[in-house]
Amino acid sequence: MPTTNDKEFKERLAALDAGEQRQVASRFVQRVAHLTSDVRIKAALEMALRADISEAELAVVSQAANAAKVESYAQCGQDTDWRTQAGHFVAKAAASCVAPAGEGQTPAWEAAMQVRVARTCIAASGEITDQREAEAQYAILDDFLSKQGTQP
Repeated sequence: MPTTNDKEFKERLAALDAGEQRQVASRFVQRVAHLTSDVRIKAALEMALRADISEAELAVVSQAANAAKVESYAQCGQDTDWRTQAGHFVAKAAASCVAPAGEGQTPAWEAAMQVRVARTCIAASGEITDQREAEAQYAILDDFLSKQGTQP
């Protein structure tokens, strides 16, 4: 049965293990990755897709993604530049993809929400966007689960 709302979406994400959450979260963020040019973000997304990433690799890429997130926040400044704001939320989403696993955390949910905020910033900038991000995320999760052999 396909995912149709955020309650189901969040429950299904929470049922994934840490590696699966990283992989799904990276797929969410890739939809808006073009909103940043930071190579650390691109590297984090690529590494998050790897099922075989080591803890050491994860720590390095997480540190780099966090540095990019902090720098993007500093670039936002006092003026509301919606495109720069969107880039910051992409960085936050990418950092969620590679964050160390914590008890009770759902990094894929955090990444999904940051991607939605990035998309909202782009809409606020005046760029035309007809993206229905939540529905796209549901489809990404459903596709991932079906390929894993777990029906949504």
